[in-house]
Amino acid sequence: MSSALYALGRWAFRARRRVLILWIAVLAVLFAGAALLSEGTDNTYSIPGTESQQALDALARTFPQVSGTSAQLIAVAPSGGDVTDTGFSSAVTDAAAAIAGIPQVSSATAPYDTPGSANISADHSAVIVPIQLSVATSAVLPTTPDALQQAGTALEKQLPAGSQVAVGGQLFAQSTTGISITELLGIAIAFVVLFLTFGSLIAAGLPLITALLGVGASLSLVFSATSVLTITSTTPLLALMLGLAVGIDYALFIISRHQDQLQHGIEPEESAARAVATSGSAVVFAALTVIIALLGLAVAGIPFLTIMGAAAALAVAIAVLLSTTLTPALLGFAGWRVVAARHRPRPSAVDSDADAAQPTGDEGSDDADANPDQATAGTPDPDVASVDEPLSDAAEPASPAEEDPDTESTSAQTADASRGGFFLGWVRGVTRWPLLTIVTVVLLLGLATVPAAGLRLALPDAGSLDHGTPGRETYDLIAEHFGPGFNGPLIVTGSVIQSTDPVTLMDDLGAEIADVPGVASVPLATPNETGDTGIVQVIPDGAPDSDQTEELVATLRGMQEHFEREYGVTLSVTGYTAAGIDISERLAEALLPFGLLVVGLSLVLLAMVFRSVVVPVTAALGYALSIGAGFGITGLVFIDGVLAGPLNVAGLGSVISFMPIILMGVLFGLAMDYEVFLVSRMREEYLKELDPTAAVHRGFAASARVVTAAALIMFAVFAAFVPEGEANIQPIAFGLAVGVLIDAFIVRMTLIPALLVKFGHRAWWLPRWMDRLLPSFDVEGEGLAAEFALADWPAPGEAFAIAAEGMRTAHQPEDAPSFDAVLRPGDALVVVGGVDDERSAILLALAGRMPVAEGRVKVAGFAIPPRAAAVRSRTAYLRIDASRGDASTRTALGDAVRSAPEVLLLHVTAPPEDPAVDSDIRAMLDEYRKGGDAEPRAIVLACRAEAVADLLLPSDLPRSSVQLTRADAAILAAV
Repeated sequence: MSSALYALGRWAFRARRRVLILWIAVLAVLFAGAALLSEGTDNTYSIPGTESQQALDALARTFPQVSGTSAQLIAVAPSGGDVTDTGFSSAVTDAAAAIAGIPQVSSATAPYDTPGSANISADHSAVIVPIQLSVATSAVLPTTPDALQQAGTALEKQLPAGSQVAVGGQLFAQSTTGISITELLGIAIAFVVLFLTFGSLIAAGLPLITALLGVGASLSLVFSATSVLTITSTTPLLALMLGLAVGIDYALFIISRHQDQLQHGIEPEESAARAVATSGSAVVFAALTVIIALLGLAVAGIPFLTIMGAAAALAVAIAVLLSTTLTPALLGFAGWRVVAARHRPRPSAVDSDADAAQPTGDEGSDDADANPDQATAGTPDPDVASVDEPLSDAAEPASPAEEDPDTESTSAQTADASRGGFFLGWVRGVTRWPLLTIVTVVLLLGLATVPAAGLRLALPDAGSLDHGTPGRETYDLIAEHFGPGFNGPLIVTGSVIQSTDPVTLMDDLGAEIADVPGVASVPLATPNETGDTGIVQVIPDGAPDSDQTEELVATLRGMQEHFEREYGVTLSVTGYTAAGIDISERLAEALLPFGLLVVGLSLVLLAMVFRSVVVPVTAALGYALSIGAGFGITGLVFIDGVLAGPLNVAGLGSVISFMPIILMGVLFGLAMDYEVFLVSRMREEYLKELDPTAAVHRGFAASARVVTAAALIMFAVFAAFVPEGEANIQPIAFGLAVGVLIDAFIVRMTLIPALLVKFGHRAWWLPRWMDRLLPSFDVEGEGLAAEFALADWPAPGEAFAIAAEGMRTAHQPEDAPSFDAVLRPGDALVVVGGVDDERSAILLALAGRMPVAEGRVKVAGFAIPPRAAAVRSRTAYLRIDASRGDASTRTALGDAVRSAPEVLLLHVTAPPEDPAVDSDIRAMLDEYRKGGDAEPRAIVLACRAEAVADLLLPSDLPRSSVQLTRADAAILAAV
C-alpha cells in the first residue's frame, strides 16, 4: 500500500492544479445537491422488533387517529386567574376548534366537557389542549408547525393580560444543526497548535483547508440523503465533529513528515510522495479502524444508529481521501514555504534550471506505478521558493545540496534531540520505575471509571432543547403545572375485537391502570371507531427519562398475563417514551458485543502491524481503561452535575442513549491511531539495535511531538461542541474530548511505554505459527524505505531488467548458495543446471510469485518483496514442455509474448525434438525482445543445459548465464 500511496502522492504533487480543480468541481456538485435535495433532519427514532415499535405499527393500521405525531398547547392563566372562567375557557375552546381545522391535524379538543379532566391542572392555573396529527413527524409539512404556533399566538392575544400560551410537544422536540462561535473557537485553537507545531503559517493553514473541505463534502452528502433516509439531527453534528477532528489530524501527520524531510534536504516533490507513502499509510490504517468501528454500530440493529455510523464513517473516508490527494497538491503549491528560510535552497540555485526540473500544473507523469528508480527529485518551483521570505534570517542560507553531509547530519540530530528533549525526559521518567507507573495509572483510571455505574441512558426530548424554544417552553410549563409525567405519556394498546362491549372494557382497563403505582392519571381510555382496537393513555409520575417511568413501563408489561386472564386482551406499552426506553435497553445490550468486536479487532490489527502479542493486548487493555474513565467522568458531569454550570450543560440526569456506543467506536479508532504512531517508531528502533528500553525512549521522543499536537487538536475540536452545543451532542463531545486526553496522554504516552519497558524483549515476540498465519500490514512504509535504499543499486542512473544479489527463496536453507545475476533490457539470462524445482523456484521468485527471504532483488525497477505485486504485473512466467511440440505450447507462448511484459521468464522443462518447434519459439522470442516501438525487453530462460538455450534463443541476442550447483537443489520449494 505504501508504494501505491507514494505514486499517488507524486502524481497529486505534479498535477496539483488538476487535483485542486477536480475537488472544487466535486464540492460544487455536492453543495448543489444538498441545496436541492435536503429535506431536513428528523428525530423520529424507531427500533424494529421491539414491543413499542410493533404496537406503533399496529396502531398505524387500526387506529390511525393516534398513530401520527402529536403536539400540545398549554394555556396558563395570569396570577390568581382560573382557566375555567367563562372568558378563558371560551377562548381556549375556540382556539382548539381552529387548530382542529389545520391541515394534517386530526384532533384538538379542549378538556372542559369532561368533568375532572386531567388536562386541567388541580389548581385551575393551566389547561392542556392535546393535538393529534394524522401523519408521522417525517411527513409533516413545514406549514403545519407554523400554523400551530400562529394559533397559539392568536389565543394568547384573546386571553387576559399576563396569560401564557405555548405550543410544543413531540412535533416540536426537533433541534436544528448549527455552528456556534465556540465551534469556531475550537478551529482557532487547532490553528494555534498547528502553528506551534510547524512554525509556519502556511503549513498550519493547510490541514484546516483540507479538513473544512472534507466536512463540507460529507455534510452535503448527509443532507442530500435526507431526501431518501430518516436522519436525526445528531447525525450531521457527529459527522461534522469527527470529520473536522480527523481531517486536521490526518493532514498534520503527513505535513509533519514532509516538513522533517524538507529540513533534511529532500526536494519537495519527492518529500511529498514519501510523506504520503509513510505517514499516509498510517493514516489509512488508522482511518480504517475508525471506519470499521463506526460501521460496526450496525450490530445494535437500530436503523438510525446504523445511518449515524455510516455518515460518520463517510466523513472519515472523505478526510482520508483529501489528506492523500489534496494535501500533496497543496504542498506542491506551497513548495519550500512550509519550512523556515534556513532550510530552503539558495534562490540562485533554484533559478538556474527550475524550468527544466520542476513540472508545473498538470504536467508530469500520471503513471500510477511510479517508483523511486524512475522518479527524479526536481528542484523547487521558482514561483514559490523565492518569495514570502521572513524578515528574519536575512543572511542567505546555504543550499542543502551544498552543505557538508556530516554537518547536515549532525545538525539534524541536534534538532531532533532538542525537539525530543521534553518528551525524552518524560518517557525516561515514566519508565524509570515502570511497575509504579503501571499501578498508579491503572488505579487512577479505575477510580475514574466508578461513576460510570450510574450512567443513565435516554432518548432526547423537548426538555433538552435550548431555553426559549417553543418545545422547551411548553415542556417546562407542563412540568411546572401538571407534573413531569405529562411530557412523556405512555400508550397501552391492544386488540379488543373479541369484546361485546369494548367501551366498558376500556373503562375498566383504564380504571385498573390508574391504580398502578407510578401512574399519575389516565386521561383517555377508549376503543377506536370500529371497536377492534383500544388505547389507554397513561401519565406517569416521573419525567420521561426518569427511573420511575422506566420502572412503570416494566410494571405494566409485567401485568400482561394478568390483563389477558382478567379481560381476555393482550396489551402492549408503546408511545415515544416507551420507544425511547426500548431503544436505550437495546443499545445497552449491544455494548458488550460491540466492545468485544472492537477489542477483538484491535488485537488482530495490531498483531498484524507490530508482529507482537504484548503490544495488541496492552493496547486493548489501555483502550478499555480509557473508555471506562471517559464514561465515568461523563457521568460525573451529566448525571451528578459536577461542573455542569461552567460547561453550560443543557440537561442533567441522563445522556443520549447512543453516547456510549458512539464513544466506544470513535475512541477505538483514535486510540489505535496514537498507538500506531508511537509504537511503530519504538519497534523501528528496537529492530535496529535490539535494546528494548532504548527503543522505547528513542521511538517515543521521535513521535510524541506530533501525537501531542494531534491529541490537543482533537481535544480542542471536541471540547468546542460542549458549551454551546446541541444537548444531544454535548455528552458525546465531552466524552470524546475527555477520552482523547486520557487515552493519548495517560494511556499511550505513560502506561504503554512503562508496560513495554517492563516486558523488555518479550514485548516484541510473536509465536512463529501466528506470524505465518497473520497477514502483514506495512503501516510505516518499511517496504518503501527498503525500495528507496535500492534506488541507486546496482548502478546509479542505469536501467536493469533484473538485479539479484544474495537471493534466497523463502523455502531455501540458510546455508544454501545464493543466486546472483544482473540482466539489462534487451538481453537474455540463461539459468542452467540443478533440477526442475530449483530452476522453477528461482524464476518464480524473480517474477514476484514466490517469497524472497534474503538478499537484494529488483525486477523491472521494482524491489522485491515490497513491490512484488508491481513485479507480477510486469512479468510473465511460463513453464513449457517443448518436446511435445503441440499447438498448446505455441499458443501459451504466443499469449505470453502478446501480453508484452517487461520481463519474460520461460522455464523449459524438456528441449524441443522438432526443428520446426525450435524455429517457432525462436521467432516468437525474437519478436518479443525487440518490442516494436516499446523499450527493449528482457528474457530469462531456465533449462537443463546451454544447448537448449542455443536452440531457442535468437543468435544475435546478448546473453549471460548462471550455473546452478547441486547444492542449490536444497531450494526444492513448494512449486
